[in-house]
Amino acid sequence: MKKIKVGQVVSDKMMQTIVVRVEERMLHDQYRKHIRRHAKFHAHDPQETAGVGDIVRIEECRPMSSMKRWRLVEVLEKAEG
Repeated sequence: MKKIKVGQVVSDKMMQTIVVRVEERMLHDQYRKHIRRHAKFHAHDPQETAGVGDIVRIEECRPMSSMKRWRLVEVLEKAEG
């Protein structure tokens, strides 16, 4: 089963590649306080449909390059403006 993540596009300057920031909220084990962690993933976007600020769904796939291991599934919400 392939992993699926939802995040926000932070860069679309590369050709057919977007950078997606995925944020995770978790509870700290010792202090029982909510903390936010994030990770950035490079995703393949062949039609270049996603822009900066869009909320997208990405899916795990075969390695497309040295950094790209994810591909764009769909754009959930377009950014304002």
